Amino acid sequence: MHFMGFFFHLITLTGIALVLILLVNIIKIFGIRLAEKKRRYHPIAGTVFHQLANFHRMHHYMTDLAAKHRTYRLLCFHRSEELYTSDPINVEHILKTNFQNYARGLYHHTILKDLLGDGIFTVDGDLWRNQRKLSSYVFSTRMLKDFSSGVFRSNAAKLAGVISEAAAINQSIDIQSVVVTDVVIIMDIQQDLFMKSMLDSVFKVVLGVELDTICGSNKEGTQFSDSFDEASELTFYRYVDPFWKAKRFLNVGSEAKLRNRLKVIDKYVKKVIQSKIEEIHKLQESSVLPMKKGDVLSRFLELKEKDPKYLRDIILNFIIAGKDTTALTLSWFLYMLCKHPPIQEKIAQEVKEATKAAKDGSTMDELADSITEESLDKMQYLHASLTETLRLYPPVPFWQSGPNYCFYNPSITNSLRIDGKVCLCDDTWPDGFSVRKGDIVAYQPYAMGRMTFLWGADAEDFRPERWLDENGKFCPESHFKFSAFQAGPRVCLGKEFAYRQMKVFAAILLSSFTFKLSDKNKAVNYRTTITLHIDGGLHVHASHRLGFGKLLVE
Repeated sequence: MHFMGFFFHLITLTGIALVLILLVNIIKIFGIRLAEKKRRYHPIAGTVFHQLANFHRMHHYMTDLAAKHRTYRLLCFHRSEELYTSDPINVEHILKTNFQNYARGLYHHTILKDLLGDGIFTVDGDLWRNQRKLSSYVFSTRMLKDFSSGVFRSNAAKLAGVISEAAAINQSIDIQSVVVTDVVIIMDIQQDLFMKSMLDSVFKVVLGVELDTICGSNKEGTQFSDSFDEASELTFYRYVDPFWKAKRFLNVGSEAKLRNRLKVIDKYVKKVIQSKIEEIHKLQESSVLPMKKGDVLSRFLELKEKDPKYLRDIILNFIIAGKDTTALTLSWFLYMLCKHPPIQEKIAQEVKEATKAAKDGSTMDELADSITEESLDKMQYLHASLTETLRLYPPVPFWQSGPNYCFYNPSITNSLRIDGKVCLCDDTWPDGFSVRKGDIVAYQPYAMGRMTFLWGADAEDFRPERWLDENGKFCPESHFKFSAFQAGPRVCLGKEFAYRQMKVFAAILLSSFTFKLSDKNKAVNYRTTITLHIDGGLHVHASHRLGFGKLLVE
């Protein structure tokens, strides 16, 4: 009897416990639903199918949506949604205030690892923090700054020389000009020319090696350059190829091509790294004091970073970061100057006044040598004009902060979204709206640069003066408003290098030439890709500035 009573009592307690557990779960579920009802979510502005329909004018479409809603959602027909914001307070929340809640994740790392390894653009957490800290120190050194400035001057002069050689082959007299000695260069300055010149510069700064793709004198360097370009394209193609892992395993198709290109890249970079290490060892073993080199690789080696894979990964990340962005900005900058001739002349005059050493009839070397740090600091209007170009034509039109899992047509979205983060935990943004765990978030530099609530009624006008104070000094804006260089902990380390490079190239070219569009009636538009390429390139006429004809044909 005692046993039966105990057994019955046990069953009763178990039943009560189960009921209590059930009640707790019911209360919890209702509590979650009640909280969910109280949460506000950003308005739905469309679906990914609308993006597909507007693919050819993607950034115009996204700008139109941003003009209606500072932050909005696009339905993706899967568990997560896509959020796009042009509101600086939300951008600051994503990139700084709650930085830890928005991570890149394994999705992008898996796709990019074969090319970029465990570099600074593919990793999170401690790996990222350690690389960021070390890279920040390297980029802050005076030696690297001086070395890079010399590289930029040299390559800008070389680019001007290429234009000069074209003039020698294809020159004619402008008989309609009042000044009959004005030689007109009939040539197309396309993005490719800027691309090659920028790659040569970044390669020299990072590795200390002359790649010389603009002249093609270095066969091995050209091979690397071609392989690197193709490997980048094939790597990004993985975002739209659902079978890339199977093709990599079988070593067929695009993955077989990628593997071959990676072999060329790895062989070349390994050779350069090994050569640098041996050079340092020889100097250490000799009685001669080692001469410090200014390039990034040498700086890392001096800090005792000698793991070949680590160096390979971080170097390729720096190259891919600096390869296209400045070239594209200079292309759009030149386009803006062709559309606004008075601004072009104002910049040329400012450069002339800032570089007092550059007189009419100066040699190209004399002109390049006159572009000093002091003279660059005086070019405030040039700095403002480049910044205004970046505001309207940022090289990365929008930063996607998460992978896209849509099944419908990944090429419309994944091909555009490489800087991947995703919301790790439910969050509430400063505008009062909620974001769910797993949601994909993005901020839009292209759209933000055209928002009247940020820049005024003339937001879409090219007006460098908006960046200058009453004394003509440059006045920067918040990175969360002007987001071309990102912001917060991941703000671009190479920002100052990019400005210096663009200012040096612009100063030398505008001191030497006047630029006009080849066809004023032809529309210039972007091509919808990861970066803001000019569709079909930029075609211009370049003419020698009076007094500089001798300079450019020596």
